[in-house]
Amino acid sequence: MALKSSMKILLADESPGNRQYTKKMLTNMGFKNIIEAGDINKVFSRIEESDEKDPVQFIICDWDLPGGGGLELLKQIRAGEKTKKIRFLMVNSEAAQQNVVLAVKSGVNNVIVRPYSSNLLMEKISKIFKQS
Repeated sequence: MALKSSMKILLADESPGNRQYTKKMLTNMGFKNIIEAGDINKVFSRIEESDEKDPVQFIICDWDLPGGGGLELLKQIRAGEKTKKIRFLMVNSEAAQQNVVLAVKSGVNNVIVRPYSSNLLMEKISKIFKQS
């Protein structure tokens, strides 16, 4: 899948400030179709609300997402027939090796550690979409 500025990106983070920070970076990179969720239930609501013509194609998710955590969300996304191919970037506040290993084993496309720059975020996104 090619990296397109029109792809639907879902930001999943409990903190509105963190979502706004990342959304501003993405907007400055040229991405136009960004939606938000503050917990796991809202993530699935947002995915359901997206129609087939404009599905969620990429999730940027905080490790500590309410409702079970980002790792649990990742596992549910990978287990779903309609969602298993959504690209997934996990955001973590610490570079704990065991968390990265768990995320990789669960099917994450990449991991980024907070705080991060827009250059690093774009690098991670580019790598994810070159994996196809």
